[in-house]
Formats: sequence, structure tokens, C-alpha cells
Amino acid sequence: MKKVKVIILRTAGTNCDRETAFAFESAGATTEFVHINDLTLRKEKKLQDYQILAVPGGFTYGDDIASGKILANELKFKLEEDLRQFIASGKLIIGICNGFQVLVKAGLLPNLSGDFQTIDATLTLNDSARFEDRWVFLESIDKCVWTKGIDGTIALPIAHGEGKFIPKDKKTLDILKKEGLIVFKYAKGPGKDGHHPYNPNGSVEDIAGICDKSGRIFGLMPHPERHLKASQHPSWTRRGQKGSEAPGDGFKIFKNGVDFVKKYL
Repeated sequence: MKKVKVIILRTAGTNCDRETAFAFESAGATTEFVHINDLTLRKEKKLQDYQILAVPGGFTYGDDIASGKILANELKFKLEEDLRQFIASGKLIIGICNGFQVLVKAGLLPNLSGDFQTIDATLTLNDSARFEDRWVFLESIDKCVWTKGIDGTIALPIAHGEGKFIPKDKKTLDILKKEGLIVFKYAKGPGKDGHHPYNPNGSVEDIAGICDKSGRIFGLMPHPERHLKASQHPSWTRRGQKGSEAPGDGFKIFKNGVDFVKKYL
């Protein structure tokens, strides 16, 4: 059986790497923690040796300047050619929370121009001006590689201070909607639009996660790696899920990524 190798990118301030690795391993992949300097400075590791790049949550470089901005610049200016080759090979990228901020600020998401340089959106301070830490409902709006088979409303935890998604302009937002690149929206519950506290940060049109046009690069603010088992939800018995080992709402995301690699790469 094909071995799926996931690179879990780390640097100063990364703190969700082990949970992300466990999620991929639970879905059948092998993982390796790799510091950014091993790719850019020491060159002891090669991005092309992996099929999935995961940029996990945390507070990289203390979120100095802006959340995820320094690591984003490292990807943009030190790994540009490696990333272009990685993406051209049909491989997958996922960014969670701080990782989502990194992908957006590096120009990898939503990458409407196709140049992996143009910044089409940002993620900035929550409208509440405070760190938001709670469970939220997400409505699946469209399908990408990572969200195949996820229908209706799911629940995932969030934990961020700068999660407000803002497109560059109305034209950008229109393209995101027209092209089906909005993957998740915050919601009150099944079929309902969100507002604070349901939309925890004030994101434009309740956007919680997006993908690029290929559907292979995906980012979201909520943490799917923190809901791998049904019993991790504080109200799991009330949700009608049977068995403490039943899959949680986040597990399918990682399983989809691993299954895609096994089938197509």
C-alpha cells in the first residue's frame, strides 16, 4: 500500500504540530516534523520528498508584525520555487489557524492570479478585540479535495485572536463566491447564518475556510485536529453519536487528504 508522507512544518511558536501529526497518522499517513530552517537554511530536508505539506496552528514568531506574517514571508521568498514545484506536482497543502494565516499572507490562498505572490485577502484582529476560544458551527458551502463528503453543519473548536477574514475588495469576494472557493462558513446551526458569538471574529460573510481553484490548497481558522473523536465534543452524547471512539467532525478532513494521495499521487 502506498505510503503517504506528511511534512509538519515547524518554527518558533508552532504549538499544534503534535496534534496535527496525530490526526494524519490516525488517517493512515506517516508524518515528520521539519523546522523551516531545515528546508531553507541548512537544506537538510527536501519538500519534494513529501506528498502533503501541513502548516499547523500556533503563534509563529510570536505573531510579530501580524499573525503568521514572518513565516509567510519565509515561504514566499525562501521557498518559492520549491513550493511551485510541489504544487505543480499535484500535491496537497493544508493550513490550520496560524497556518491559514500563513498561507493567505504568503499568497498561496486563494491565489486568484495564479502567481503565488499576489495577496488577495488577509486575516486580522477579531471584532471583539480579544482572543476567542470556543466551539463553533461550520456550514460546508462547497467541496474541495479536503472536504469531500462533508455535508451540512459540523462543529469544530476555534482559538485565535486574529481570525477575521477580509477579501481585498468586492471583486475578490465575488470571485471567491462564483468559483466556489469558500469552503466553510460560521453558522448558528444547520442552515443558519452566523454572527458573534457564532461568527467569533467578524469575518466577511462568515468565511471560516477557503481553498484555491485546484481544491488542493486549503486553509481554515477552526481546528479539525481537535475533534478527531466524537467524545472530544463537550456535548457529544446529546449529539446522538454512539461510542466514544466514533469519528469526530474533523477526522474526515485528514482522511480525505490521505485518501487523495493514495489514489492520485
